[in-house]
Amino acid sequence: MSTSAETLTKNNETPLVQKTVYSILFSIAFAHLLNDLMQVVIPSTYPLLKEKFNLSFTQIGLITFVFQLTASILQPFIGFYTDKKPKPYSLVFGMIFTVVGLTFLSLSTAFWMLLISVAFVGIGSSIFHPEASRVAFLGSGGKRGLAQSIFQLGGNAGSAIGPLLVALIVAPHGQSYIIWFVIAGVLGMLILSRIAVWYQNHLQLRASKKVVLEEETIHLSKRKVNISLAILLFLIFSKFIYMASMSNYFTFYLMNKFGLSIQDSQFYLFGFLASVAAGTLIGGPLGDHFGRKYIIWISILGAAPFTLLLPYANLFWTGVLAVIIGVIIASAFSAILVFAQELMPGKVGMISGLFFGFAFGIAGIGSALLGYLADHTSIEYVYKITSFLPLIGVMTYFLPDMKKKK
Repeated sequence: MSTSAETLTKNNETPLVQKTVYSILFSIAFAHLLNDLMQVVIPSTYPLLKEKFNLSFTQIGLITFVFQLTASILQPFIGFYTDKKPKPYSLVFGMIFTVVGLTFLSLSTAFWMLLISVAFVGIGSSIFHPEASRVAFLGSGGKRGLAQSIFQLGGNAGSAIGPLLVALIVAPHGQSYIIWFVIAGVLGMLILSRIAVWYQNHLQLRASKKVVLEEETIHLSKRKVNISLAILLFLIFSKFIYMASMSNYFTFYLMNKFGLSIQDSQFYLFGFLASVAAGTLIGGPLGDHFGRKYIIWISILGAAPFTLLLPYANLFWTGVLAVIIGVIIASAFSAILVFAQELMPGKVGMISGLFFGFAFGIAGIGSALLGYLADHTSIEYVYKITSFLPLIGVMTYFLPDMKKKK
């Protein structure tokens, strides 16, 4: 991590535009992998917890709601605050909250204890994401879509690996084995403490004018910016409620419709989440090259034919369609987030916190409502309803074709 200060300036007098710092991008992506790997333990253990605590789908949805609410409500405020006063070492504190939450989850003996556990993990997420997203922005060297994709790839890879590890470690042995995931948290703290040193050095260089970050100005009215942000948030709504249906209920859907075991259903979930990771890596660089609006078009609306087919497919085609949907729909988030950051230059933390927070929050609310719907209809009916969500992608038409001036 010591590459930071020395690679950014030619001498003490000449300020340089920052280059892309790949060592930092891949380090923060790996930290994101560890963070989201620990977070995805929560939905991955739902079948186990449902059986042990005799939970209804509504209670499953409530657990997700508490987790997503705590993960979302603080993020915009943390991002707004750190835009003005960056806190490099807050990344480590966020990881500490997540470790405490998982430890408590492994020891929980009642439903209310489960809710407290996931709340701690949610708070850890709300601290981690705005500042980690800023690190990716600062290390991008202007390649913002690529940087955000690398960062998101780490998170999605962690979300894909988590269920697989739960199937191998927790499912055969029980709830108490969740404690093993604390190892990932300790490793994350070590990596984030090194990143914090680079972050602190980088801030000092910027303050002393020894390095400048290339900025872009968007010539749009305030009204147009606000409308565009609202459209982007609505697209996030469609994407993340559908993603919530897959992340939280896909295993139940497979077990109910096709009679799969808990372990077998987790492998299908892994396939979906792995495809999400692949789609994330693709979306950002394509957005840098072809324009973010086009990628958003393809990603949201392009998933619709496949989501509409999914509820009527057999087991083989369900697995294939899940992978296709994951690749297509995941390519949008990096493009949406960077699009929003470019609409409001200089407010990376607030925008990142708003969009990550909204994504988590809407996923939590959506999960609770979908759980309630599943209890009162069927899990298969839920997938028929959610299959229409990507059609909301037609709203992309109203986003501006931004002409950027450096």
